[in-house]
Amino acid sequence: ITPGELLCLGSSIAFSGLFYYLYRKKARVMERIQEAPKLQVDDNLPMLVSASDGRCLPYVALEGIVLPAKAALTSHYHEGLQGVIQKLLLKEHRLIWNSLARSW
Repeated sequence: ITPGELLCLGSSIAFSGLFYYLYRKKARVMERIQEAPKLQVDDNLPMLVSASDGRCLPYVALEGIVLPAKAALTSHYHEGLQGVIQKLLLKEHRLIWNSLARSW
């Protein structure tokens, strides 16, 4: 076995381990999303959120009827599929000059 073959084998094993780790991490997130409790959008929802830890409900499926502010979005790929954007949040991070890398 040559050093080049050992290098290729080692890098192949390292990449396989990295990709398996990333796969398992995403699989755990998907399991948490699929096991999320389903709540209805009604008058009890604000009380439920305020009673929870940190006023936050992680991974919750909300069911209910929403109305678009202007017009519903229609899908270009699936006929009859419509959706709405309820809230759009834009968060800009402050840029700091890094003098060592000479970049923002």
